[in-house]
Amino acid sequence: MATKILFVCVGNTCRSQMAEGFAKHYGKDKIEVRSAGTSASGSVNRSTIEAMKEIGIDISGQTSDQLTCDMLQWADVVVTMGCCSADQLCPVDFKGKKYDWKIEDPLGRPWAVMERVRDDIERRVKELIVAEGAAGQDPRS
Repeated sequence: MATKILFVCVGNTCRSQMAEGFAKHYGKDKIEVRSAGTSASGSVNRSTIEAMKEIGIDISGQTSDQLTCDMLQWADVVVTMGCCSADQLCPVDFKGKKYDWKIEDPLGRPWAVMERVRDDIERRVKELIVAEGAAGQDPRS
């Protein structure tokens, strides 16, 4: 059974979108992944799409979705990305794993910040996939 990972940030336009893209890329068929926003913007940021395209990952088909209780119930793992703590976000009876990643928001910042955040998220997602035993390939590659 595939591990279900939910990435959450504020607008679901940048950080969580990158994480979803990396998890799909590196997790292949070993995980199921979704992303959501506590205040979803309704669209994926164009610069985010370009930053991922720059390294060969196409996230242009992903959507910006509002976080729901159903999404939290679906997940085995919830990762917050700078919006709030997973302890505050998840229901009291949540039995999965929770991670809080303190990642700066690159929106509206210089391109170098976008690239730095993207590379940080890539590293963290690779480590997460290994930690969850769902690696589809060597994360050091």
